[in-house]
Amino acid sequence: MRLLFLSLFGVALGAQPVTNAVTHSPGSGPAKGHLIVIGGGAVGQPILDRFANLAGGLDALIVVIPTAGEGVPSLERHPLTRAGFTHLMQLHTNDRKVADTDEFVAGLKAAKGVWIDGGRQWRLVDSYLGTKTVRELENLLGRGGVIAGTSAGATIQGSYLVRGAREGNTVMMAKGYEEGFGFLRNVAIDQHLIARHRENDLVPVISLKPELLGIGLDEATAIVVAGNSFSVVGASKVAIYDANYGVGADGKSYYWLEAGDCFDITARKKQSCSLPAGSRPPVR
Repeated sequence: MRLLFLSLFGVALGAQPVTNAVTHSPGSGPAKGHLIVIGGGAVGQPILDRFANLAGGLDALIVVIPTAGEGVPSLERHPLTRAGFTHLMQLHTNDRKVADTDEFVAGLKAAKGVWIDGGRQWRLVDSYLGTKTVRELENLLGRGGVIAGTSAGATIQGSYLVRGAREGNTVMMAKGYEEGFGFLRNVAIDQHLIARHRENDLVPVISLKPELLGIGLDEATAIVVAGNSFSVVGASKVAIYDANYGVGADGKSYYWLEAGDCFDITARKKQSCSLPAGSRPPVR
């Protein structure tokens, strides 16, 4: 039934060509700071190196948000600890009233970077959306900091949230759980793309909401966002879903970017990788 649903949307998209003027709401990233949006799975050294460089080194204060997961794991076993980060602070609550207090967000005010762990998107929405916590994350970007998130921590960075349903992560569009933190505006983000055979799952979403740019990331792969551009880093691929693309010669309603590719979010096209100074720091 799910395959039929996706196929019907693919036919509709092909049968009703849409113009750029109708569908294109320009996407954008943060005016300052950086985002690292990771497709889940094992986070490779190139991604960790990029995060360390943008945060100011392994000794920088990093706030880890584990709320999307079940329970609160020890920081001693966190991938950032194993990668050599020395100054980690955990920030977690399931109470949005707590998340909306000055006391709770105090640690974010001094942080250089934030890492949002994976799990279920709805937990992040219930705890933090519309609170001082998200506003302080925006302030961190305004200071030139970096926010990284993997799996659910990646999807929440978009303005339109997919897989937010409490009922299960196979539901792409769930009433009450369609708003992300919006660090990437007019963008919907999916993850675990190839590893979990999700390549076509964003197609009906973009068909229903053609103003959005869809970005799907496979595991161990990330986009590093600076302003309105991003570069791809990691072991696999990133898929781009754009209603104006239509259907390619391969019959697919999306196309691929690979490690080393760069993309203009606003213009919705690949670009030269001569990005602004500081947006692609060298890997150590």
